Amino acid sequence: MIILGVDPGTASIGYGIIKSQGLKTKNQKLKCLTYGVIHTTASSTTPERLKKINNEINGLIKKFQPEILAIETLYFFKNLKTAIPVSQAGGVILFTAAKNKIPTHEFTPLQVKLAITGFGWAEKKIVQKKMKDFLKLKELPKPDDAADALAIALTYCFYKKKG
Repeated sequence: MIILGVDPGTASIGYGIIKSQGLKTKNQKLKCLTYGVIHTTASSTTPERLKKINNEINGLIKKFQPEILAIETLYFFKNLKTAIPVSQAGGVILFTAAKNKIPTHEFTPLQVKLAITGFGWAEKKIVQKKMKDFLKLKELPKPDDAADALAIALTYCFYKKKG
């Protein structure tokens, strides 16, 4: 099974694609197919940024053919100016998945950190190290948005394994 994990934002959107074999078995095999960040520019209008996010996510879907899209939900915010654009980006990502008939699963940052590290308030460096270990990567996945997206994809594997 191929899972596309997405850490939504407007300036940078993290993505991570993993392949899981044996999803509900003890011998689950995980492989990182790719990860990275989609960047939009502050000088672009909101519609232009959202269109770029749609086009880039659509391109990843076409290239890797994921069966699931896992996305981080915004469960609290410090700044309303940040929350609304991030929610708009998340909506575009969910719409792009729906348009491609890909089921989606949403996880809070707390759920992701708990699934990956066993501690819901873990620091980003710990999450990065766990991603490196679980996916047998040569180095820590960077930047943070990409590492978070891999963690979101992996969270789907761990939650579905339990279910």
